[in-house]
Amino acid sequence: MERRKALGLIAATGAAAATSFTALPAFGAETGRAAGTAGQGRATARGGYTFALDKNVKRTPVRFKNRYGIEVAADLYVPKNARGKLPALVVSGPYGAVKEQSSGLYANEFARRGYVALAFDPSFTGESGGAVRDVGSPDIFTEDYSAAVDFLGLQKIVDRERIGAQAICGLSGMALTAAAADSRIKAVATASMYDMSRSMSRGYRDSYTHEQRQKVVDYLSRQRWIDAENGTFARGSHEVPFDENGNVAPSNLILPKTLPADADPVTKSFFDYYRTERGYHPRSINSTTAWTATTPMSFFAFPLTANIDMLAPRKALLVAGADAHSRYYSEDVHAKAPGTVDLVIVPGADHVDLYDRKHLIPFDKLDEFFTENLA
Repeated sequence: MERRKALGLIAATGAAAATSFTALPAFGAETGRAAGTAGQGRATARGGYTFALDKNVKRTPVRFKNRYGIEVAADLYVPKNARGKLPALVVSGPYGAVKEQSSGLYANEFARRGYVALAFDPSFTGESGGAVRDVGSPDIFTEDYSAAVDFLGLQKIVDRERIGAQAICGLSGMALTAAAADSRIKAVATASMYDMSRSMSRGYRDSYTHEQRQKVVDYLSRQRWIDAENGTFARGSHEVPFDENGNVAPSNLILPKTLPADADPVTKSFFDYYRTERGYHPRSINSTTAWTATTPMSFFAFPLTANIDMLAPRKALLVAGADAHSRYYSEDVHAKAPGTVDLVIVPGADHVDLYDRKHLIPFDKLDEFFTENLA
C-alpha cells in the first residue's frame, strides 16, 4: 500500500476526529496499547531509555534556554576518558520522538567514539518547556539547534570551532535549515531525512492536488476556531490523510493502538519501533498520541532547506536506506546542492532501520565525515 493510503488507514483506525488536549500520562502509565507492558519494562529497566548506555560514556541531564526563552531538556554524553577540547555534536530527531530514543542512541555511540554529544527534546515535546504540549514549530525547532550550539560552545571540554549536527528523520530538515543560517554549525549529517514542511504541505511524494491542499488549509483554519472556542488544543494528524470520498480524515493518534492485519509496510515499520518494546517511550508523541491538530499550519508557512545554498563551503552528509519510503527527500536535497551535500544509500535498510539498527547505521562513515569536516 502506498504511503498516502497508509495515512488514511491510520486515520480510519484512530478516532474519527481530533479530541481536546490532555496531558500525557506519567512514565509507564499508558493503558490499552498493543505491546505496552513489554515496552515499558524494557525502557524502565534502562532508566527510561530504549538503549543501554556505553560503559565508557557518562550521561548527564542538562537544561538550557533558546532565544524564545523556552527551556530545552537534553542529555549530555561525554567520553569518560575525555581530555582537552573535543569536537561536539548536536543530536535530535526523529519528529515526534524523545531523547531517550533514537537521538540518545546516536549520541551515546558518538560519545563512545570521542565526541561530546548533546541529545535534546525539541521545544514543546518530551521534557522540554513550552506551555502548550506537542506543538510542532519549524521555526522554533530550528532555533533549538542553534540554542544547543550555544550550550555546547560554553562547555570547557568543547572546541567551539568543531561543532556539528546529527539529525534523524523529521528533525533533519530543521538541522539543515539551522546550519544554513548558523555558520557555527560546521558540518551536518542526517539519517532517514524527512522534509516536514514539504510532507505536511504537499503530501507524500507531493501527491496532494491543489484542491487537496486547499482542503487541508480549510480544515486547519476551521480547527483554529474550534480550539479558540473550546480553549483547548485538539490533537490531529500532522500529515493530513483523506478518506475514500476525498474528505480530510484526521486522527488523534499517529499510530493505531493495534496493528491491522492488512497494514502496509511503512505503517508496520513505524509501529514496530514506536508501539513495541523496541522503541516505545511514554513521552514520545509517536508512541502515544498525536501533535496538536493545527501543527501543519506553520509548516505551510515555513519552507525548510530553502536556503541550502548558504551551507557551502561547509558540508552535509545524508544517509538513507535503500528501501526507505523517505529516500527521495535525501536524493532531492542532494540533487539541489550536489557540491555541498553527499549521499550514502544503505543497502537492505528501510526508513526506521536507521533509528536503532546499529549494524545498518553507517557510524564509521559518519565518524569519518565529522572527523574530516570538524578538523
